[in-house]
Amino acid sequence: MKFSDSSPRLYLIPVLCLFFLFHGEAGAQNVALKTNLPYAAAASANLGLEVGLAPRWTLDISGNYMPWKFYNGLLRKHAFVQPEARYWFCDRFSGHFIGIHAHSGLFNVTGSGVLADVPLINKVFDDLDQRRYQGWFAGAGLSYGYAFILGKHWNLEIEGGVGYSYIDNDVYECEECGTLLENRHNHYVGLTKAALNIVYVF
Repeated sequence: MKFSDSSPRLYLIPVLCLFFLFHGEAGAQNVALKTNLPYAAAASANLGLEVGLAPRWTLDISGNYMPWKFYNGLLRKHAFVQPEARYWFCDRFSGHFIGIHAHSGLFNVTGSGVLADVPLINKVFDDLDQRRYQGWFAGAGLSYGYAFILGKHWNLEIEGGVGYSYIDNDVYECEECGTLLENRHNHYVGLTKAALNIVYVF
């Protein structure tokens, strides 16, 4: 995936998250692995890791990667991470929780179809069927969710969140050609997290 030289050093984010994740009482923590089913259904590879920090606090880190180019010239490449601190109202990994999350990532997209109906997409990329957009985004938000216990180790988790994203992208004439038309800066406020996770708790 090609990204512009102005992209932030996004690889530092997971490194810092892992430092805080394993700093402290790692031996006494419960850990969960998860995947977001709607993202997986859309061919976006994703994996989440959540670890207990205190009786009612956890740290969740999820990442997505889509390197694919689809039929009819559709380009849907992206990579992003989304760390989140969660407070559970009862026991961690079960029931209601609220969270504060950050997000940052890279993208390279063009084409039309279902993607153009996503609120964030049609607010920022108003002519996606005629242009290619390449850039980065970063922001933060608040979320609410609920974890249903399915079994001894399995949960089903639903979460939604709203927040802010700053989006910096270059606009090109088309998918293959490299003619730069303009650079855009967008401020997005709205849905920043949506998940239906299948979770395995260790």
